[in-house]
Amino acid sequence: MSGKTLIAKIIESHLVDGVCEAGQEVKIRIDQTLCQDATGTMAFLELEAMGVDRVKTELSIQYVDHNTNQMGPENANDHLYLRSVCSSKGVLFSRPGNGICHQVHLERYGIPGKTLLGSDSHTPTGGGIGMLAIGAGGLDVALAMAGEPFKLTFPKVCGIKLTGALRPWVSAKDIILKVLSIMGSKGNVGWAVEYFGDGVATLSVPERATITNMGAELGVTTSVFPSDEATREFLAAEAREENWVELRADDDAVYDRVIELDLSELVPMAACPSNPANVKPVSEVAGLPVSQVMIGSCTNSSLRDLRMVAAVLRGRQVHSGLDLGIAPGSRQVMCMLSMEGGMTDLLAAGCRILESACGPCIGQGFSPASGTISVRTNNRNFLNRTGTKNDQCYLVSPETAVATALTGVLTDPRELGIPYPEWKMPERFAIDDSMVLLPEGKGVEIIRKETIGEPPKGKPFPKDLEGEVLLKLGEKITTDHIMPAGAYLKYRSNIPRYAQYVFECFNEPGKPTFAERAAAVRDSGRAGIVVAGESYGQGSSREHAAICPMHLGIRCIIALSIERIHAANLLNFGILPLYFADASELDKVEQGDSIELKGIGDQLRRGSDVVGEVVKADGSRVSLRLRHLLSSEDIELVLRGGRLV
Repeated sequence: MSGKTLIAKIIESHLVDGVCEAGQEVKIRIDQTLCQDATGTMAFLELEAMGVDRVKTELSIQYVDHNTNQMGPENANDHLYLRSVCSSKGVLFSRPGNGICHQVHLERYGIPGKTLLGSDSHTPTGGGIGMLAIGAGGLDVALAMAGEPFKLTFPKVCGIKLTGALRPWVSAKDIILKVLSIMGSKGNVGWAVEYFGDGVATLSVPERATITNMGAELGVTTSVFPSDEATREFLAAEAREENWVELRADDDAVYDRVIELDLSELVPMAACPSNPANVKPVSEVAGLPVSQVMIGSCTNSSLRDLRMVAAVLRGRQVHSGLDLGIAPGSRQVMCMLSMEGGMTDLLAAGCRILESACGPCIGQGFSPASGTISVRTNNRNFLNRTGTKNDQCYLVSPETAVATALTGVLTDPRELGIPYPEWKMPERFAIDDSMVLLPEGKGVEIIRKETIGEPPKGKPFPKDLEGEVLLKLGEKITTDHIMPAGAYLKYRSNIPRYAQYVFECFNEPGKPTFAERAAAVRDSGRAGIVVAGESYGQGSSREHAAICPMHLGIRCIIALSIERIHAANLLNFGILPLYFADASELDKVEQGDSIELKGIGDQLRRGSDVVGEVVKADGSRVSLRLRHLLSSEDIELVLRGGRLV
């Protein structure tokens, strides 16, 4: 019998139900959960709706890192609710300013070999410390806090064998960008990634976390590194060495696919507009004029990254033609930079120091000027995500970003002609958990201001599904396309208000909006249907991309493929995910057509094939071949209208 992968070992040690074979449905015990404030409000409203008094996990924590600007009362109202409900339910509360959830969790709470479920798609950052960390919708996280196991498809595992060592000015960001150039951002549903090989030992935990964080852009379930001596050193520096355990795959582990990367052969890379998988060597796009550089986000805001940036900028000035923003990933990082003098170097160079929060990564401030190029160390560059319409955002390493900030044009950092700063793990980080509030217990008053709504409830599926195709879309439709972030996130606790912006980017001037058209179809008693190509629902775990369409009467999404987290969110809120049998079936459907699926419940229960008809405006009919990937449990869930009915 062949050896086991590390991913298989962790899943097996947490198995509640199912068979550990690729493609089979399993249920696993969740040790830890995390929420952030853009998703946490709804998650805790859902937890309350379940009647749960206290969470059942080993550790659950709520972070406030997305909507920290508090422009108007909405964000602050949500923070009051979250703080009080966490105290009541037994959940830690990380206050605004303490840092980005993934960075803080890696520093203070991540434990090798444990399972972590988070209502943020970049939760797999924890894989950098040897956790099985998975992103999910808020309702799935609420269920985990309630003690329910998490259901997933046992993944195929792609082993990425690392050999050699990175050369100066090439970093962990370039590794994951190279992987994205190979695997792409679509077609990886049902896979997970595991790193192994001699090259792993050359990477520190912060570097590994950069790689697992941006593994979310691959569309895989999770990414994991082994827990080794580098992991022990990191935990020791965080005064948590007792949490360390050595973990690795068996020497004869068999992977479903193997990709080999010689780290010494990698070069600085850039993800070009407007998809993280649109990757080119920096040398091929060098020289483009840049108006703004942003260094931060949960991908590249560690002490290692910002120490390097400060060292490069010491005694130098940011180019006069651009702005350089720095957002440390945590208060710990910011404090250590200050104590070591790095913050002074950044300020003297002309940097703008931003809050330790997600901010610019989700269009919450520091947006670039129209028609200009922005260079960022973020993990996503979907169109308009910066908060500027038709933006041109390039994703790069901190090394490339700081080189660009000095020259004013997109620059290969190897061309700077200066020594590459060395990095060494500190013996002890500056540890201060005072901004994490401990829960008080039962009897705490839960504060609900006027902006805090109720989670919407689903309706049972009709016997025959008949609806209008409200929108026909292409491939790689992201959750940002479906539900815009940025300034709109302050409405996340008010579903009727937030739903007004569903598919806003596809609205045409002078014509009814998508929300208006969908509401009209809903009020007429018919279902709303959306059709799309490959990789529908890329990006954020934002379950509002299912909740708000449900509120507007959307009952079915039909696509060539749907990403994992979004497909689960659709089911949770009573929206049926179906798939075209092939691309020719998609070609049969146009916006404005009607689709009829007779006896849909019986069809789903009989097998994977679903047949129906497309009804054209002239009354003519065309047969339609579809399929589904639902288990018997999934079928009954969606037919009753989701988990909250």
